[in-house]
Amino acid sequence: MDVLSAIRHNIACFSCFYIHMKPTNTIAELESRLGEQIRALRLRRNLDQQTIADRADVALSALKNVESGKGSTVKTLIRVLRALDQVDWLTSLSPAVSISPLQVLKRKPPRRRASRTRAG
Repeated sequence: MDVLSAIRHNIACFSCFYIHMKPTNTIAELESRLGEQIRALRLRRNLDQQTIADRADVALSALKNVESGKGSTVKTLIRVLRALDQVDWLTSLSPAVSISPLQVLKRKPPRRRASRTRAG
């Protein structure tokens, strides 16, 4: 698979993941969907669970819990995503901070002088 195909494939998989994530979903539904996506990615790469567990340095049961949506620690999730070379999934959880145009307009201009002290 060439680089462009791989990028297109990853974008398609990731956008599919987001399409199914609705604000009304329960935690269990979200965990299940995330697990399904991780499992599908592992299978597309033709890797078995033990191989990923070894690469991620996690117990096989921990990987099975992630894939089945039974819960996991953040550390385990990060390790599994690293083993699958999908750490970029995490960047969507912490987007770059930007200043909104309205905040820029509301911002006061910088002061040019210090306030006078009152003699009293």
